[in-house]
Amino acid sequence: MRFLSDNAARVHPALWEAMRQADEVDSPYDGDGVSQRLDAAFGEVFGREVAALWVATGTAANCLALSAMVPPHGGVVCHREAHIEMDEGGAPGFYLHGAKLLLADGEGAKLTPEAVRAVIDPIRDDVHQVQPHAISVTQASEYGRSYTPQELAAIGALAQERGLGLHVDGARFANAVAFLGCAPSDAVGPAQALSFGCVKNGGMSAEAIVFFDPAMADAVRYRRKRAGHLQSKGRYLAAQLLAMLEGDLWLENARLANAAAQAIAEDAKARLLHPVEANEVFVRLTAEEREALRTQGFDFYDWGAEAARFVAAWDSDQDAARALGKAIASL
Repeated sequence: MRFLSDNAARVHPALWEAMRQADEVDSPYDGDGVSQRLDAAFGEVFGREVAALWVATGTAANCLALSAMVPPHGGVVCHREAHIEMDEGGAPGFYLHGAKLLLADGEGAKLTPEAVRAVIDPIRDDVHQVQPHAISVTQASEYGRSYTPQELAAIGALAQERGLGLHVDGARFANAVAFLGCAPSDAVGPAQALSFGCVKNGGMSAEAIVFFDPAMADAVRYRRKRAGHLQSKGRYLAAQLLAMLEGDLWLENARLANAAAQAIAEDAKARLLHPVEANEVFVRLTAEEREALRTQGFDFYDWGAEAARFVAAWDSDQDAARALGKAIASL
């Protein structure tokens, strides 16, 4: 009855099998036949030409993607509770060689054009202040909220108007697409780059940076090497990503995780802090109530002094999810 994190979930059997099949002699780094198929596979998902690079972690995916848009003297507008601000240990400053994160507010950890303007409009256009160069949104957000295609289009229009790049942190992109029921291209909007999450969705050690402007990938190939993320046996990372895309396994896994989250939320509605629009459930709970749930065998993160976060995964037990919801309702 573990709802601690989708990072703690098992690796999907299809990905283990894909890695086993990739266990043949092939070219090193990203010159192997498996890695060479990534561009076409992701291009089919999004219905346009893309360039896709594998990396081992979401932090590297986010920061390397942003490095293609932001110079060391520039800034990235993001929500103040975005992963790149709260949970990446200063990696954006490291990978971007000192670039600054410009923090915005927004309900549900989501940005709006108004919130972005509130940050960038007061910045003087002179060398004494950090100039914005990109916007980074998280799909789904840190509170499990999904951006609609209309919301992304509005942010994208502002980015284009101001000459800013647009990056999507898609650690739980699959969960957002599954919730929205829209085309993947609509869930990423007019972004230039997407960090496509795999590990949280049943992967072992692979994430992808998908560039919708393929030319942007050229410099990032060098930066990936310099950052220590050009793995010599990259075919095993590529194999995981291809297996995730094959037969829309990425969406199937996300739907399972989302269904478990909805099962928890169904009986915990009165205590929900945020609408459940992906695979995370945030619930008002006192310390005593959290202890009571743990005594019953449920595992989860405390979220501040008066709340808890429950995260469902592709392999979450649906009966356990329903039991958790009922246990919360009975408190």
